[in-house]
Amino acid sequence: MTAQILDGKALAKMIREEIKAEAARFTRETSVRPGLAVILIGEDPASQVYVRNKEKACGEAGIHSIRRDLPANASQDEVLALIDRLNMDPTVHGILVQLPVPKQIAPLVVQERVDPRKDVDGFHPINVGRLSMGLESLVPCTPLGVIEILKRANIPIKGTNCVIVGRSNIVGKPMVQLLLREHATVTVCHSRTQNLPAVCRNADILIAATGQMHMVRKDWIKPGATVIDVGISFEEVNGKFVQRGDVHRQEAEETAGFLSPSPGGPGPMTIAMLLANTVKAARLQLAHA
Repeated sequence: MTAQILDGKALAKMIREEIKAEAARFTRETSVRPGLAVILIGEDPASQVYVRNKEKACGEAGIHSIRRDLPANASQDEVLALIDRLNMDPTVHGILVQLPVPKQIAPLVVQERVDPRKDVDGFHPINVGRLSMGLESLVPCTPLGVIEILKRANIPIKGTNCVIVGRSNIVGKPMVQLLLREHATVTVCHSRTQNLPAVCRNADILIAATGQMHMVRKDWIKPGATVIDVGISFEEVNGKFVQRGDVHRQEAEETAGFLSPSPGGPGPMTIAMLLANTVKAARLQLAHA
C-alpha cells in the first residue's frame, strides 16, 4: 500500500485564490477592504519570516496589511495600549500578536485584550467558549486547515474514530471541537496516555500535533487510515536545519491510505485560514455595525 498524499501546499494555493476573489467581492459590495494588523515584539528571526510571509499573503489576496513592530524590551502596558488602538481602528478587522512574545509579556493577557470580533487567531476565551458550544466564532487557523484538508479530499469524518495526539490550546483542544462538530468520535492522547500506539492504531483519522520528531511509527497506524501530521521540529543535517514532522513519513506512506505530511501538509493551510478568518471577521463586523 502506498498512501495518497494530501498536498497542503497545493490546496492552500487554491484556497488563497478563492479568498482573493471573496475579498474583492466584499470590497466591491461594501467599499471596505478587509484589514489585518500583525504585532511583532522583538526581533526573533523565525517570527520575522512568519510575519513577512503573512504580509505577502495579504497583499496577494487583496487584504490590507498593517504591521506594528515593538522592541524586545517593550512593556506589557505598551503592547496593551497598541492593541487598544487597533481595536478601535475601523480599518482593522483582524489582529494577530505574533508568538512567542518576550518573557515580560503574558500571552494570555495579550490574547484577552484583543477584541474577540478581531481575534483571527481564535485564541480569545470568548471564541474558545463559543467554539466549544457550537456557536459562530473565529476558529484557530491550523485545526481549521486540517478540517479543510479532510473535506476537500472527500474523506468521511462523520461517524469515524478520530485520535488526536497532543492537547495544546492552539491545535489539540480546538481540533476536538471541530471534529465533534463534524460528528466524529474523538479521543485525545497525551504524554500520560497508556499504551499510546494501540490507541492510535484504532484511529480512522490520526492527527499528530506534539512536536516530537518521528514519534508516530508504522505500527501506530491502522492500515488504510488517514494520517494528518501537524507537528514541526527541526533536525540538523549536514550543517543545515531540516523541518521534520511527528510522523515517520516513509513508514506512514507504507501503511496509511491518506497522508498529509509535515512539511507540506497542514502548515501551508494555516496562513490560508488566517486570510479566510480576516475576511470572515470583516463581514461579521460590518453585519453587526
